[in-house]
This record gives sequence, C-alpha cells and structure tokens, in this order.
Amino acid sequence: MAAAASLIGILLSGCQSVFDQAYTPNVAPSDSPQIVDEVQKNDPRAQMGAREHPRIVASYGGEYKDPKTERLVARIAGALTAVSENPNQSFRITILNSPAINAFALPGGYLYVTRGLLALANDASEVAAVLSHEMGHVTANHGIERQRREEAEVIASRVVAEVLSSDLAGKQALARGKLRLAAFSRQQELQADVIGVRMLGEAGYDPFAAARFLDSMAAYARYSSVDPDNDQSLDFLSSHPNSEQRVDLARRHARNFGQEGQVGDRGRDYFLAGIDGLLYGDSPQEGYVRGQTFLHGGLGIRFDVPPDFRIDNKVEAVLATGPGETAIRFDGVAAGDTTSLPNYLTSGWVAGLQPATVKEITVAGMPAATARASADRWDFDVTVIRVNNQLFRFLTAVPKGNTTLDATAETLRSSFRKMTPEEIASLKPLRVRVVTVGTSDTIASLSNRMMGTDRKLDLFKLINALPAGATLSVGDKVKIISE
Repeated sequence: MAAAASLIGILLSGCQSVFDQAYTPNVAPSDSPQIVDEVQKNDPRAQMGAREHPRIVASYGGEYKDPKTERLVARIAGALTAVSENPNQSFRITILNSPAINAFALPGGYLYVTRGLLALANDASEVAAVLSHEMGHVTANHGIERQRREEAEVIASRVVAEVLSSDLAGKQALARGKLRLAAFSRQQELQADVIGVRMLGEAGYDPFAAARFLDSMAAYARYSSVDPDNDQSLDFLSSHPNSEQRVDLARRHARNFGQEGQVGDRGRDYFLAGIDGLLYGDSPQEGYVRGQTFLHGGLGIRFDVPPDFRIDNKVEAVLATGPGETAIRFDGVAAGDTTSLPNYLTSGWVAGLQPATVKEITVAGMPAATARASADRWDFDVTVIRVNNQLFRFLTAVPKGNTTLDATAETLRSSFRKMTPEEIASLKPLRVRVVTVGTSDTIASLSNRMMGTDRKLDLFKLINALPAGATLSVGDKVKIISE
C-alpha cells in the first residue's frame, strides 16, 4: 500500500493544491518562543535550526496555538532546562498542529512536539520524558554530527524537490525527507535515553515515564497501523525505534532513583487540565475524516472511500489505502482559465496518461472528466471535477491485473458531492475532553461517548493507557474524544 501511495505522488508532475494554500497563514515561525525570549543570536548551531524551522512548521501543518497548552509545555520544559547538562543552552519549543505522534530536535535548541503526542500522553512526566530525550540530543551535539551525514544526501533531497514542482508541496516533502535522512544513530538514541532519564529524575518527575510512554506508543502502533514503519502518523516510532533493549535500558536507569511507582511526580492533574479541549485528529483547515467519509467544510465537498479502506488526511492531499495494494490520492488545484477538462487531463501533469481513454462525464451535476494511466506495474484511474473555480482530482492506483480499479474509482465519483449549508454548520472538530468518573460510569459507558471512531472501546483504553482488566474508580479523571 505504501508503494502505491508513493507512486501516485510521483505520477503527478506538479500543481499546488488547495490544501497547501489553506495553510499559508500558519507556516511562519513563532515570533514569541514559549521557553526563552530569543534563541542565542550568535550561536551557529541556532542558525542551523533557524534555517530549517519554517520547513518543519510547514511540513506539520503550522503551529498549534492555545495559551493553556503552551503554558503546560513551557512548565514541563522549564523544569527540565533547570537540570540540563548545559545550563547555557536555551530551548525554543514549538507545538505543531499535527495529529501525528512525534517530537524531535534541531541544532541550537529548537524542540518540537505535536499535539497528537500530547493527546496520547497521560501525564506531564511522559511529555517530560520525550522532551528530555530530545534535549539530550541537543546537549550531546548529535545534530551537528547528523548534519555532516546529511551533506551526502543533497542529491536525494534535490530529487524530492524536483519531483514535486509545487513550491510548498516540495518544501513539505523535502522537510519530511530530511527528517528521515537525519535519523540519529542507534548509539546516539541510547545516549539521549540515558541523558533523558537522568533529567527526568533530577527534575523531580517519575523517571519510569520514558519506558511507560514507549509502551503507550507501541500500543498505538498496534491499534492504528498495519505497517507502522510506513505510517507518518507514527513518525516518532519511525525515527526512535521502540526496541525491547531501549525500554529495558530506560527502566534500568530509572531504578537509580528508586522503585517504580514510589518515586517522582507524574503531574497528571495539571497535565490533564492543560490538554482539556486540545484539538484531536484533523484540523478544520484540512477537513475531517469520519469513518469512510472525508468532509471539508471550507471547500464545501465530501466523498466516501470503499469499505476496508483507511483514510490518511495529510497537509498536501488526502490519501487512502485499501486491500490488494489499492491506493487513492485526492487533492485540489485552482482551476485558473481551464475551459476544457479533457485538455487539462492531457496537459502533461499525469505521467503515463492514455489519451484515447479520456472522456467527459458529470459528477453530481458538475462537469468532470476521466482517463486511464499506466506506469511500471500499476494502473491508474484519473478523475477531475470542476467545482466553481477549483478542480478536484482523484487518482486511484491498483497493481496491474487487479480487477477492482473501476469499482473503486466509481465509489469515489458516485459519492462526491457538495455539502449542504446545514452539513457544513454541523461539522465540528474533535477534541480531547477530560471527564471525572461518576458513580454510574464504567469503562463501557465512558467509551461509548467517544466520537470519530468505530473502535470506541479500544481507543478509549489506548488514550487512557488502561491495561486489560483495568477498572475505574469514582473521582478518577479520564480522557474521551468528542466535539
């Protein structure tokens, strides 16, 4: 499935999507860092981080702005900074507006954590474990060593930029590519683990939080993905492999501070207060995924994917993968002065297009056109639909010989339509809501209040780190996902 999705990206030869345009206001670096007033001006390492910062922010959907959550992260990072191995190192923390589960560092003290990671965590010590690990990379100058290795990857980076001629799309792909190329070595990861656990304990946090949160992320991987290594919503696991050795090492170093459950503060109450209301999953600018349906209130459109497909709503496009390595890509571009959809299809933006297959159709009363394309071992259906001054594009890919191409493409076309004003008005984002367990509440009744998933019980247990056989007590605080 990952191969098909990647090939769809290569099949396109350009055009900036409306999804990219929607994020333009949000990609600027923060003017007011949460942790320090200013990153060290004359530090060449900080200059390296500053160069990459706008790309990182663009790649992850902009900054997430919420004063309550920003104060929470600042409080955690501030406690860690006080016990840093390099007290002169300043840190700049950015919360990224992405449901992906990730955290990483750039040279010069640029630290990043996604709102998706904050939603998965269950207390302040778990977030502190992630941040202290990334601070360990900074204080150990791992980023400088990594930068030297990246120089050998310049050609590969240029290829990524050239494949996607759209300026912003190219920057997003380049930023993600650089993160993958810039993976720390195994030894550097272990060193950062040791530094991070020490910082946790010395800052007064539960030092066992590192091992605990690694377990939570592994549980999320099992819940959410058939192939975690190719799932960008699990970026942290991709760049920080969750080996048993690392978990055991984290627990072993944590025991230097005492026995598990008997040492350190978890900071659960103030953490939950800080993330109550946190945006969960897709942001309004990206549209929403509800089961097998994609809805975008701003664009006023919706469509369904077939059963057994999984939708991944990315900044640059909507991707869906299904059985038999079938993959779908949906995006939009400004229509400009395009008057003929068949001419648009054959204008060169799709590699391997078969001109003889082009035909005009209507989709929900709107002008549209379809065609077939072929590349390597894949067959494609290409459909474009005009909605006012925009063109929406579906690309469906199946391996040659797969007989589901027509049915899959037809599901997309037959379900695509404009949303009604009432539908748009009723569309609300999902958020993390912290509730207190009452006398009549059970795991089953609370999980039934979960929204945005057909696996309510599984997700409820996951985000609350409830093991098999767990029970709740009156007065406990738990997270649910609702509007």
